[in-house]
Amino acid sequence: MNEISKQIANSLLQIKAVKINVQKHFIWASGWNSPIYCDNRKILSYPEIRKLIYTAFAEKINEKYENCEFIAGVATGAIAHGVLVAEILKKPFVYVRSAPKSHGMENLIEGELTENSKVVVIEDLISTGGSSIAAVDAIRKAGCKVLGMLAIFSYEFDAAIKNFAAANCDLTTLCNYTTLLNEATKCGYINDSDIKTVGDWRKSPETWRK
Repeated sequence: MNEISKQIANSLLQIKAVKINVQKHFIWASGWNSPIYCDNRKILSYPEIRKLIYTAFAEKINEKYENCEFIAGVATGAIAHGVLVAEILKKPFVYVRSAPKSHGMENLIEGELTENSKVVVIEDLISTGGSSIAAVDAIRKAGCKVLGMLAIFSYEFDAAIKNFAAANCDLTTLCNYTTLLNEATKCGYINDSDIKTVGDWRKSPETWRK
């Protein structure tokens, strides 16, 4: 665990972006039941944490993708983060919808993405990676090269690892499930009973409590 990852984990806990409820489960868009939910949208309301995130993203891009020409955000959760990263790096920005707009120009990618550009994609959270990879595919179909994806947080599911490998897309996350649970345990954010429940869920989230 690096220091930035731990700092982000503690920031998420501090603003209560992480919700744990083993009695009343959260229902994800995938239909999965979960005792934990990470709401990264809350970051936008906290300037210091917001800056921590976009600065960490920018540093990673400079470190790994120095030939980046465009920043793309995945709608809707990563649009604001992506804009902030693009601003600090002085790069053009676009965002990718989950589906084409139903009226007007019917765009899937909003903004002006130049063909053959080298793109880094910003995402807020990775579960299985399905919607994130769909955004990568959209950019590739627009005639651009995706250098990689950066995300704030990952649940570290095996399915995501396999899906990103199959899509041949490099993924880097600033924080992850393991770091978050370690920090939550240290500060007493989660009790021993809940740790066991969240651990059991983590082993088979697609079938947990069904």
